[in-house]
Amino acid sequence: MEILDLIRQRDPNEREFHQAVGEVVESIKPVLDRNPQYRSAGIMDRIIEPERVILFRVPWVDDQGEVHVNRGFRVEMNSAIGPYKGGLRFHPSVNLGILKFLAFEQVFKNALTTLPMGGGKGGSDFDPKGKSDMEVERFCQSFMIELSRHIGANTDVPAGDIGVGAREIGYLFGMYKRLRNEFTGVLTGKGLNWGGSLIRPEATGYGSVYFAAEMLDARGDSLDKKTALVSGSGNVAQFTMEKLLELGCTPVTFSDSSGYIYDQKGVDREKLDFIMQLKNVRRGRVKEYADQYPEAVYTPADPGADHNPLWNHKADCAFPSATQNEINEKDAQNLVDNGVFVVSEGANMPTTPEGIEIFIDNKILYGPGKAANAGGVSVSGLEMTQNSMRFNWTRDEVDHRLRIIMKTIHRNCMETAEQYGTPYNYMNGANIAGFVKVADAMLDQGVV
Repeated sequence: MEILDLIRQRDPNEREFHQAVGEVVESIKPVLDRNPQYRSAGIMDRIIEPERVILFRVPWVDDQGEVHVNRGFRVEMNSAIGPYKGGLRFHPSVNLGILKFLAFEQVFKNALTTLPMGGGKGGSDFDPKGKSDMEVERFCQSFMIELSRHIGANTDVPAGDIGVGAREIGYLFGMYKRLRNEFTGVLTGKGLNWGGSLIRPEATGYGSVYFAAEMLDARGDSLDKKTALVSGSGNVAQFTMEKLLELGCTPVTFSDSSGYIYDQKGVDREKLDFIMQLKNVRRGRVKEYADQYPEAVYTPADPGADHNPLWNHKADCAFPSATQNEINEKDAQNLVDNGVFVVSEGANMPTTPEGIEIFIDNKILYGPGKAANAGGVSVSGLEMTQNSMRFNWTRDEVDHRLRIIMKTIHRNCMETAEQYGTPYNYMNGANIAGFVKVADAMLDQGVV
């Protein structure tokens, strides 16, 4: 039975997971043809099945004394090249299929970083929005009581993701330390004064911009004097815009679940500071930006629309930095028609397969998430290294190492794509390079 038929039959409702596997399977067919040992060792059959899935209940008490129960998950996908590494997501949309897709992507993303990290992902359908600090603390402590049995600095090292920021990581780490009676680098994204790394909040956004810069540099071009469409308004989007401005590129859009902003004059440093204050301190909505800067246009979200109008503006570059499948076939065509020729994904799998096909057919410089947004997990890996050394690098040192890692990922993807006859197809390059590294490690370790 074909791999895709197998997973559809076994897990029929896990559409995001099917999509992630399908993308990789399509890319690696020539690898399997050239290396029959991968088929005979059942590498694909093993790599699509998590080594371990933990599902548990998380009871917690709200400020009114009412008991609630959420689901907690940890998908430990593959540890062939190192301990499981991947974020925790707290959001109502969290389910096993989404976490399996994220964990599967994480395996190859981590392999591309050059750091010794396997892939995993976890989280809960708990929604921290609208909860008090005490409610979030009680939930995190209950969540960690169970999760602590399954993680460790040399076993599984979670990080933050959507809904899990510095506050949540602090509560989770505090409970782990109390339960295990040890201070160890079991979580990344920690506070700077207790084991965290500089540049970690910025890393995913910075990394996606660095990857775009490398794609352009390979064609003798740069980001200077370009215009960019950015989606999202969280950490990834904010620091994508920050690094774009630093490199001379002007962002003109950003968004949240309520709608999006188009600012034809561009988001400058002062405006970005307003966005950071709005989202990080006041937890406001992007509409307030248009109130502050009347020249900007706010468009409310339309859940029933067949496309996202954010992607229908003239620009040179696009940085999808919000969530999975935010660019569909129509959005991708709009980007091409509006002159966009660089797409660097800050989010995980933000483009549908039909959208990716349009990018590739039109020879867009397309940086897939597992390569372009690997900056976040790369700096998480650097945080693990600093924890092991009991030492902290400076901001410039971490940023320099991040830039080198993103250059290495780009070079690896480009050279691998050329090796397999698809020059500048970064999706094929990323999928093949990540797969080969993991597959070779699995071969070395036998059938386990």
